[in-house]
Amino acid sequence: MDDNRRWQKLAAEFLGTAFLVFVGVGSVPATLIVNGDAPFTMADLGMISLAFGTIVVVTVYVFGYISGNHINPAVTLGLAVAGKFPWRQVPEYLAAQLLGAIVGAFTIVGVLGMRASEVGLGVASYASEVPWYQAFFAEFVGTFLLVFAVFGVIYRKAAPGWAGLAIGFVVFAAIIPVAPTTGASINPARTTGPMLVQQILGGEVAWEQWPVYVGAELLAGVLAALTFALIAHTANDKTGLKETLAKQDGEMAR
Repeated sequence: MDDNRRWQKLAAEFLGTAFLVFVGVGSVPATLIVNGDAPFTMADLGMISLAFGTIVVVTVYVFGYISGNHINPAVTLGLAVAGKFPWRQVPEYLAAQLLGAIVGAFTIVGVLGMRASEVGLGVASYASEVPWYQAFFAEFVGTFLLVFAVFGVIYRKAAPGWAGLAIGFVVFAAIIPVAPTTGASINPARTTGPMLVQQILGGEVAWEQWPVYVGAELLAGVLAALTFALIAHTANDKTGLKETLAKQDGEMAR
């Protein structure tokens, strides 16, 4: 058998999410430290978006054939709702992603020092003048775009070989308009891991914002999956879904 074992898949999700947080989230405090007292500019936002997009491209091609490279609970939940991922594996995937995000956030501090925590550790948050429903909508739109694109590039009719670049580009693109409102987390693990680490390190964390982020992101993942199925699926997909579920049941027995 050429399929990876469950622990290998979980290790891939753990490492992929850790890489995402270290490089993507880590680019935020790195930018603030390098800038010093200089104002944050559109060029800075572009570089942060590029860091996120680039590491996503890398992880898709490195871990995609092992675990699917979800590295995002919204993606995992969306795949489960669409019948493309077994519900029994959802809790362990989410746990691996969260642990990876925590380790990735600690790694940021290990590399940049406590100065990374002092400038916020890249924790996603929205300003007090931003209403919660605007923040919710912003995170919903960004996550919906990401998960919808994921479903599009993994669909059986999609052009093969382009998933990594397409997903990386959509992450890069989504961050640009969403970040000014919420920091563009668009990933519950990326939201939660840095918040936990920042709390452990004694930094200020707006935990009252956490449900806004995670609720919007998970809801967007589910609705993106259902919307894509409504728009793209044909009668042949029902047959393919039954075969996929049967294969997944066999893998779970291993």
